[in-house]
Amino acid sequence: MPDSLFTDLFRDTEQLTWHPTEQVRQRGRRRARQTRIATVLAGAVVVAVVATGAVALAGGEDGAPTPVLPATGSPTPTPTPSATPTPTPSTRDTPGAPPSSPSTTSGGPSSGSTSPAIPAAALLRASDLPRGFQAAGSDLDGDWSFDFAASNACADTPSLSAKERAERGAVFGKPGASSVIERVRRYSLDDAKATIVWARTVTECEPRREQYSLSVVDSGFAGDGSLLIRFDAAGLISYTLFVRQGDLVAEVWLGSLTNRTEAGRLAQRAADRLCAGTDAC
Repeated sequence: MPDSLFTDLFRDTEQLTWHPTEQVRQRGRRRARQTRIATVLAGAVVVAVVATGAVALAGGEDGAPTPVLPATGSPTPTPTPSATPTPTPSTRDTPGAPPSSPSTTSGGPSSGSTSPAIPAAALLRASDLPRGFQAAGSDLDGDWSFDFAASNACADTPSLSAKERAERGAVFGKPGASSVIERVRRYSLDDAKATIVWARTVTECEPRREQYSLSVVDSGFAGDGSLLIRFDAAGLISYTLFVRQGDLVAEVWLGSLTNRTEAGRLAQRAADRLCAGTDAC
């Protein structure tokens, strides 16, 4: 038996007149175009309202709109930022400000210079030493220093209160011979003088061991102050040279270079070299 739902539907639609299929399709396409046009127009109205409000706000309190310039044939190019940076104001440009301090030059002389750095020209060169010696770097490690000799020779080593401001070293080697090692230190002028006095005082210390001793061989033969000190370590002899020029003091371990004439010549070369690092010469 037919379902009552289908029976009612057939009865209600039996007398309806159906339009041709193509006519129904055209009507659907026309309604779709009208819907799209209405949507576009509504969006344009919204944009216009927002733009008008933004212009009114930008125009100030009276809300006067900013006039729109007529369009030109080509867009205005965006200006390129300048490659030259804008200078930052400094105290030098500020009225009433104190002048800036001069820049420090590394390696300059000590008195009158703010830099304590020691230039390489203030140190000995291989050409200053006897034939055969060559530069061998600047590693100053080892038991060669006068401090080491004093600690072995003296029961109580006098203390040195001088404070060095900078130091620089050089090492020279020769096959079959001990190295020659130089350490140049910068002090204040008074401390540089005190260092030479201290080295002489150490040689007068109470011996730690009978077979160890320190003694001054010569003095006052180069620069503003100089000492040639002999260290006897149970028959093993070595020499240390001190040379002062202004606020610079060179300590040169001569090792087995025991020729006093050669030591004196080397001391004078060391004094001359020190003049490259101080204006005391």
